[in-house]
Amino acid sequence: MNTIRILPEKVASQIAAGEVIDRPASVVRELIDNSIDAGADRIVVRIENGGKGLIKVSDNGVGMSRDDLLLCVERHATSKIETASDLFSIKSLGFRGEALPSIASVSRMKLTSRPKDRLEGHRLKIAGGKLTAIEETGAPVGTVVEAGALFFNIPARRKFLRAARTETDHIIDTFTRVALPFPAINFKLDDAAKTLMNLPASDHLLPRLSVLLGRKVAESITEEQERIHGVGVCVYLAPWELSRTRGDRLFVYVNGRNIRDRLVTRAIIEGYGQRLMKGHYPQAVIFLEIDPSKVDVNVHPTKQEVRFHNSRDVFQAIVSTIEKALARSFHSLYGQMPDQVPSFVSDASEPFPEFSQSVLTRGILDVADAAEQSTISELPQIIGQLGNTYILCQVKDGLLMVDQHAAHERIMYENLKKGFDASHIEVQALLVPHKLELSAKEKRVVQEKGDRLSRFGIELEHFGGNTFLLRSVPALLENVEWDSFLSEFLAELEEGEPEDDNILLDKALTVMACHGAIRAGYRMTNEEITHLFYQLEEMDVPTNCPHGRPIFKHFTYYEIEKMFKRVV
Repeated sequence: MNTIRILPEKVASQIAAGEVIDRPASVVRELIDNSIDAGADRIVVRIENGGKGLIKVSDNGVGMSRDDLLLCVERHATSKIETASDLFSIKSLGFRGEALPSIASVSRMKLTSRPKDRLEGHRLKIAGGKLTAIEETGAPVGTVVEAGALFFNIPARRKFLRAARTETDHIIDTFTRVALPFPAINFKLDDAAKTLMNLPASDHLLPRLSVLLGRKVAESITEEQERIHGVGVCVYLAPWELSRTRGDRLFVYVNGRNIRDRLVTRAIIEGYGQRLMKGHYPQAVIFLEIDPSKVDVNVHPTKQEVRFHNSRDVFQAIVSTIEKALARSFHSLYGQMPDQVPSFVSDASEPFPEFSQSVLTRGILDVADAAEQSTISELPQIIGQLGNTYILCQVKDGLLMVDQHAAHERIMYENLKKGFDASHIEVQALLVPHKLELSAKEKRVVQEKGDRLSRFGIELEHFGGNTFLLRSVPALLENVEWDSFLSEFLAELEEGEPEDDNILLDKALTVMACHGAIRAGYRMTNEEITHLFYQLEEMDVPTNCPHGRPIFKHFTYYEIEKMFKRVV
């Protein structure tokens, strides 16, 4: 008996569908791509139950005839290419001819369409890949695709779908990513009877950027265009102080197609250079225009992975464009640092308590020297600051460098945690409420998890639309960029589930501490430095910031003399 057999067509179609359609957001992406390729200037998406109940995409594109409707649900049936050589000149978003048959094989689907040159339209019904009806009907010009009961015939796949709220968030993210590079098209997203997003057609990209990143971020963005090595690069860059710990605000497009590519991500971070903290990502939108023959988009069924024929040229073009934009627009940031004194500074007339060097040296010096160092109680001699970022101190056996931001971040984190554990985080009401413009996803988080925000001493009041008023904040946080802080804080809050309270608490307090701590570039007085050291003495973990970065770097005299060849 043979052990190898040919799979039935139905099973093969479901396997193929799994490569293209992994969740409702994938259906939305594929159908919107088809509508854009059809020349539509108005696209409406309607979902129910996070897309698991229904996904309906309507457009006013060129439409399809009866014969085209029958053909479009066959695998590898497409109007985009005819020969294999066409794969190297693709300008459309779709081309594989797999999206509609894949969706049809795992849902109950209806397609209604009418071409512009016909008076009558046609409706096709197909369930689980099996055609059930094709009929003539009245219809507006364009195409309407309805996919209901997604994965109804694959219970194992449907079981792995997330909650409706989570799937809706993925759809919102996909919807905005696809809509961003096409401002001339009117996009609308409805959840049952509620409108989630409405993006009117515009001649400018700024309205789309406002929805995607928030209005204040969009207004601070710098644009730069270059053409290098035959690669057209257009970048929209937010200031580096608005960077995030996740790369979810990096948007990359190649010839209008949204992609995820490690090479491009590395190039963006390289372009920002030392302006970014390690592990942080900027908020940026990158458009690349490349000869279709020099980029391979036929790498993965989802079409979100590409290969560049000359990746070095692409990398250098992105880095050069970003560096030029940042050098032109953000060069004076450190010269604009505020002069006010942070909240941790004591009154100048107050004597500072004795400072024990043992804590500074804890975890840095060799174990053999620990006993000797623990008996030292003299104050390290403060030399000054390096680049208004690192505190330099002369200690008994060499030089100590202290990262002032990391040190204060540790202090803020532990003070916030102690206050939270004792259930008495001190709250400061703002005399003048701070107005915030949130994205659609952030608005949902605030409305659904507002009680958790109040536990952290943050009070947000809905002011209409996507606008909120920040009424109160933790008293420890001063001189904070509230828009950037809330954006990152809500991103962490969004991911936390009830069973992950400890993890969520740690992430939330880390974000608060990072934004509340003094920044690199702030000039400190000797009194402020002394008080910072004293506070650090009281911390449980005085050697690392909440992110794990070291606070100190110790250079012994031996290491310094060896560096200068005074010893061999």
